[in-house]
Amino acid sequence: MADLGNPSATGAVLEKYGIRAQKKYGQNFLIDQNILEKIAQTSQIGKDDLVLEIGPGLGALTQILCERAGRVIAVEIDKKLIPVLEETLSGYDNLSLINEDILKCDLKDLLKEGDRYGSVKVVANLPYYITTPVLMFLLESRYPFESVTVMIQKEVADRIKAGPSTKDYGSLSLAVQYYSQPVVALQVPPSCFIPRPGVGSVVLKLGIYREKPVEAKDEELLFRLIRGSFNQRRKTLVNGLKNYAGLDLSKEQIESAIEKLGKKPSVRGEELTLSEFAELADILTS
Repeated sequence: MADLGNPSATGAVLEKYGIRAQKKYGQNFLIDQNILEKIAQTSQIGKDDLVLEIGPGLGALTQILCERAGRVIAVEIDKKLIPVLEETLSGYDNLSLINEDILKCDLKDLLKEGDRYGSVKVVANLPYYITTPVLMFLLESRYPFESVTVMIQKEVADRIKAGPSTKDYGSLSLAVQYYSQPVVALQVPPSCFIPRPGVGSVVLKLGIYREKPVEAKDEELLFRLIRGSFNQRRKTLVNGLKNYAGLDLSKEQIESAIEKLGKKPSVRGEELTLSEFAELADILTS
């Protein structure tokens, strides 16, 4: 099978099957072989790896993953693309093609072969509307992935990588950074896709932590505090937490905990680091 990572090959496949990119699935097909190769290089896939690919599309990246990996499990939600993938990827016997919504999959069952491989890695070209749900689904599953390498819109990557006291810093930043170390590997312009998206994209690699960077006695409380802090971003931390329905804390309890944390009553949630949120959770727990 010829490389699909160029405009003419992609156009030929789309025309043959009468396929149009589905807006409801946020489909943008990659047509730059160089970028495809760099994604595979970034994910550092080898023959000892099991790869979960989310959204294989027409199979352009899947081809490269199958060449490099021990096994690839590709999950595609669009049933109209399954016949296309069965043809474009017919030459690979180390591929399992699954027509499912990844958010409805049981990862332990889907990746039951994982123990036979040195590591399990995720590679995905994620549409904007589902980026955050998919990332949190993967991270919160606690499946022992070694890494997650994703193509996402630049603005989402900016939020994920953001630090305290910046406009992009929020609950997504803290949640992803709790589970992993995010690194932007490369910038990808709109011209690398059919159809062209209206914004730039990046390839983001998440190196999954074996040991979390912080430890909270009550992890569930930690994340409720984080969500409450950014639920009403312009309010002080005291008022944000007091008004958040997910917490049952009095204003006095919150003020006392913030004082013990060594912060002023006027502090906002966006000023706290991940470790400070964990410390605040421990103060409230005790």
